Amino acid sequence: MPEWVAVSRTQHADRHYQPRQGYRFAAEQPVTSILLAELGKLLPHYALGFVQQGESTYQSYQPVALLGLNGQHNLYVHPDGRWLGNYVPASLRGYPFTLANTEDQQQVLCIAQDHLLEGEQGEPLFDEQGQLEQRVQQTLGFLQECEKNRQLTQAAAGVLGDTGVIEPWPLKVERGEGQEPLKVNGLYRVNEKALNALDADTYATLRGGPMALAYAQLFSMSQLSQLAERAKFHDKHHAQQQTSENLDQFFGDDEELTFDFG
Repeated sequence: MPEWVAVSRTQHADRHYQPRQGYRFAAEQPVTSILLAELGKLLPHYALGFVQQGESTYQSYQPVALLGLNGQHNLYVHPDGRWLGNYVPASLRGYPFTLANTEDQQQVLCIAQDHLLEGEQGEPLFDEQGQLEQRVQQTLGFLQECEKNRQLTQAAAGVLGDTGVIEPWPLKVERGEGQEPLKVNGLYRVNEKALNALDADTYATLRGGPMALAYAQLFSMSQLSQLAERAKFHDKHHAQQQTSENLDQFFGDDEELTFDFG
């Protein structure tokens, strides 16, 4: 996990940073959080689910995209750092920056400490007027829009969870003849029968975001084959060098820092 440092005009006025180069930072990340706004972009490429978060006295469900099968490795990251997919989830695109809450619940822009540089290498954090450099300001705007939608997403997941239709997901992914299926622990899914059995009044409370999350998760289960294909690719990569032509079916370039998922 990165160590985050709050970006400060006082401390970092003359500092430079190393922009993100690929997605090696997410190579050990088996899931990533998702937003309501990007469901349409996610569905063709990712299986979606939920994980529990929060303290034992109060737990909520966080919607996520599945990136790995063994809980340790991200199958969407090539060993050289490229992303094996046509769409990169928004939660990963702001790196090496993120938003964090201060003790008084104010949000501040933070940077991964290992991306802060000494000297003139990399890109400046601030311009000569002491304002955030244009690229950094663009990233901040992107993160702020993501945060607004994250709150809507979490509220929708809370409403969905309160109906009792989310259940543990004992996921097993078949890997072909002679290989043991991969088991994925800690995931939750929507119980479609329970969803359809809700009374009319409860069902009506799910209109909008909660219902979108429910059916996105159900429809996305057909994308489990995407994970299986990427697992096969990584197995082959360990055995032999892959050429760029072998990777065309996986790679995309949807990395723009814009909050437009239409």
